[in-house]
Order: sequence, then structure tokens, then C-alpha cells
Amino acid sequence: MGLSMSLRVEAVYENGVLRPLTPIDLPESERVTLLISQRPGRAVRDRELVERASAEVATMAHRPTIEEVRRALSKIPGSMVSDVIAEREDL
Repeated sequence: MGLSMSLRVEAVYENGVLRPLTPIDLPESERVTLLISQRPGRAVRDRELVERASAEVATMAHRPTIEEVRRALSKIPGSMVSDVIAEREDL
């Protein structure tokens, strides 16, 4: 009987196949045993983020208006769209 090793690898399930998100150093056709645990879904993370933001806003002495927020955001160079897309792809 050979030595046993453990390796933690994140993967995505696509078209009926688990695809590792990073390279795995295993011989071709190597048989392994998988223990699958799901990460919290995007909806759970989004809800937690909204709850934290709501709690933070509730403690603010001055709550900015939407116009103030738009003015502040307009001063940020570049596009936040690519940052949001990249962050979503990492999840």
C-alpha cells in the first residue's frame, strides 16, 4: 500500500466535470478520492455584504445622498466594471 497525501484544490463544476482552478501535479489517469464541500453561494455572500453595509450606514452621523455618492465615484479613474467582473470570476 502506498503513501497517502492530501491536497486542497478549488475547482468549478462545468458540463458534468470538476475542473481544478490551479494545476495539479498528478500522473495522467491517477485515481483519487474527492471530498466535496460547497463554498457559500454568491447570494449568501451578497446578503452578508448588504447586511454589513446596512449596519455601517445605520451608525453614520451623515448619510450621503445618491448625488454625493455619484460625485465621489466619478472621481475614481478608470472603470469599476472590469474590477467587479474580475472579482466575480474569482468567486
